[in-house]
Amino acid sequence: MSSFSWRVWSGLVLLLFPSAVATADEPALLDGWRDFWPFRFLVNILGYSSIIIPGYLLISYFKRINYLDRGQGICFPVIKACVFGSEAKTGLLDDVSVAPRNDGDSGSSLRQAIKLVLCAAGLQVSYLTWGVLQERVMTRSYGATSNEDGGERFADSQFLVFMNRILALTVSGLWCTLFKQPRHGAPMYKYSFASLSNIMSSWCQYEALKYISFPTQVLAKASKVIPVMLMGKLVSHKSYEYWEYLTAVLISMGVSMFLLSSTTSKHPSTVTTFSGVLILVGYIAFDSFTSNWQDNLFKYKMSSVQMMFGVNLFSCLFTVGSLLEQGAFFDSLAFMMRYSEFAFHAVLLSVCSACGQLFIFYTINQFGAAVFTIIMTLRQAIAILLSCFLYGHAVTIVGGFGMAVVFLALFLRVYARSRMKSGRRSAQPPVQKV
Repeated sequence: MSSFSWRVWSGLVLLLFPSAVATADEPALLDGWRDFWPFRFLVNILGYSSIIIPGYLLISYFKRINYLDRGQGICFPVIKACVFGSEAKTGLLDDVSVAPRNDGDSGSSLRQAIKLVLCAAGLQVSYLTWGVLQERVMTRSYGATSNEDGGERFADSQFLVFMNRILALTVSGLWCTLFKQPRHGAPMYKYSFASLSNIMSSWCQYEALKYISFPTQVLAKASKVIPVMLMGKLVSHKSYEYWEYLTAVLISMGVSMFLLSSTTSKHPSTVTTFSGVLILVGYIAFDSFTSNWQDNLFKYKMSSVQMMFGVNLFSCLFTVGSLLEQGAFFDSLAFMMRYSEFAFHAVLLSVCSACGQLFIFYTINQFGAAVFTIIMTLRQAIAILLSCFLYGHAVTIVGGFGMAVVFLALFLRVYARSRMKSGRRSAQPPVQKV
């Protein structure tokens, strides 16, 4: 971060915490705050706010003056698409008159099963590779030449988020240009909510690796099914059956048992663990909101690639704006120029993230947020199984029992859902011929 930017942000902190400089000079204070993750989180939020607040004021102004009825000129199509969409709506989550997404009832069961298998396989390959690279970038040094020379670590999680999003934006933009897409009806500003929560969840995921071990982070992800379902009730007003709650609990318990039994790393200190837990709570909350908000936006009958483009457009806007304000953008580019290995890892991370997002949006569109979370939960167990196969780690009795619980819960979930669909079809009155 540039000296001027740090002086601006540190000045704000000094106003909030004047006692912090009672025994420290300014350079030492700046270095201390740079290593304080809540301060970095606050700086990012302030950077995003410099874009969100003016945008909110503009949207409120255009709605207040009834611009949709009175507007004209060359800017009218852009403002209409960004603020109103193809239909004028007033609420944050208005009920749209477009038919909801197809859940597969009209298609063949075999076709839906093939789609689900392909989605699961694509998510596994993309994010297993992404997880390995993520740990490498955030926990290892670059440029080490000897035991005395420890090299240099990359510390700016937000730049990695930007790298991931800019490639995903490019891929989705080219796809929308080359292939015909449905008529877009959602106001563009509604993507910003999912975008903000998405970049914050990604930031938390990268940042957490500075304070906790990778198996601990994996363990936290394994229990995401329940938060996603709870967020679905809050955001989309969904209702779930009792068996969905039961199987979600069993899946989380089973994967947690397996991961805990496979974790051999030492626990970090109490302070580090507490910081890591706080960041992981933020990750789970942001990520659960993201998938459910996107699930709701699909009611506009958009394609998954359109969703990907809209979310990543705002993600790039938020992250590059914040990086430039902090002066960290060019520092990160300089680090990339110094270490070609890091440049390769960052680009490969972006490729995995872009491919993974394509599968994410398509899966949520076709099967919903809860099914998507189950697939991503199973990824945690597959990662451990892969490690056991490649490196000869033994599976304990507790770990094997946990895996059995997971697959039993999935079987119960599929069985209960098929029974419910059969009951609904049998309850419908027969169609009378005339």
